[in-house]
Amino acid sequence: MVSGFVGFGVAGSEMKSRAARSTTGESRLAVRKGKAEKDPNKPKRPPSAFFVFMEEFRKDYKEKHPNVKQVSVIGKAGGEKWKSLSESEKAPYVSKAEKLKVEYTKKMDAYNNKSEGPTASGDSDKSKSEVEEGDE
Repeated sequence: MVSGFVGFGVAGSEMKSRAARSTTGESRLAVRKGKAEKDPNKPKRPPSAFFVFMEEFRKDYKEKHPNVKQVSVIGKAGGEKWKSLSESEKAPYVSKAEKLKVEYTKKMDAYNNKSEGPTASGDSDKSKSEVEEGDE
């Protein structure tokens, strides 16, 4: 029975040290600084084939049902319609989505090269000067 009390004492001291740490602000949550800011120049991701379909479907649905204002009703109707389409009927939307994805990858490559450009040239200048110093 004595060994049981000793273990309890150790656990109690651990709890005290944890409490002390949380009051001093050394917890993991205190280290977090917040979300990183988003770059407004970064290209937006392209829509999937379903969302390309939904753009067209929303227009048609609103023309046929002008009294329906609920987004959820339109979304459910669009989802049901999409599920009922065959692969051949979905093909134009899939191809348009693929074209948008290709454009997006080109824009992202240009964006990434633009943002990496100055740092890459700065590193190469340093390496050149270090190599020149080593040759002399």
